[in-house]
Amino acid sequence: MDEAVRINRQAWDERATIHVRGNASYPVEAFKAGTAGLKPNTPDDLGDVRGRRLLHLQCHFGLDTLMWVRQGATVTGVDFSPVAIAEARSLAAETGLEATFIEADVCNLPDNLAEQFDVALSYYGTIMWLGDLKRWAAGIARSLKPGGFFYLADYHPVALAMEIADDEFVPRPGCNYFNDGRPMGCKGPGTYAAPLAETRHNVTYQWQHTLQDIVCALVGAGLRLEFLHEFPYSFYEQYRHPDRKLMRQDERGWWHLVQGDGLLPLMFSLKASKSS
Repeated sequence: MDEAVRINRQAWDERATIHVRGNASYPVEAFKAGTAGLKPNTPDDLGDVRGRRLLHLQCHFGLDTLMWVRQGATVTGVDFSPVAIAEARSLAAETGLEATFIEADVCNLPDNLAEQFDVALSYYGTIMWLGDLKRWAAGIARSLKPGGFFYLADYHPVALAMEIADDEFVPRPGCNYFNDGRPMGCKGPGTYAAPLAETRHNVTYQWQHTLQDIVCALVGAGLRLEFLHEFPYSFYEQYRHPDRKLMRQDERGWWHLVQGDGLLPLMFSLKASKSS
């Protein structure tokens, strides 16, 4: 296993437990009670999934995966963290929602995933953890039935290359948008869903991919781009400061810049289909 991937998996093993059982922002208990998480929140309507076979890539501990089960799909979730997969299976058993969960790196989907799917999807904080988009895209294309489609929603690569200085409110370039393929080391305690949590594995590695990288990987794998959407808001409060509010949340749950709203694309989505 690649060293960067091994280190990332250790971090995600730890974070999976925190997100399920710790003081995190995931509505786990409300989901179990059936009072929250009844429908996944994506910026595009993916249509009726009842009776369709759906593959959820980088599913973490399965909360959103099981939301798709509640929508009537037959769902398989894949994640590289064995702890996350164990937590996902436990959550499925506790809620009585049937889903299949497989431990695997999505850049190397296993050969025993012989089943093909009507829909494959991945969303929110996923692309930055992948070092080889060509292998990722090839696995997606292989997993789809003819006529099936892949859906992705994530941070916009431009937004990931931006930062907000301590005395400012508007993002400016913070790192290279274009990349050389090498991972960038990141260090910091806590998690995005539990910033104050005590964590031991505080080093992770991420990859900066351009929008061209992502689209060309999928097209190169034989998929046809159906749409590419860009949004001036995000699914997450990605710009934070301990003393100043840099982003605001609207009534739909999307996050906007307090100053410079609409200045930059913060999120994108795409749909790519496999020929019939």
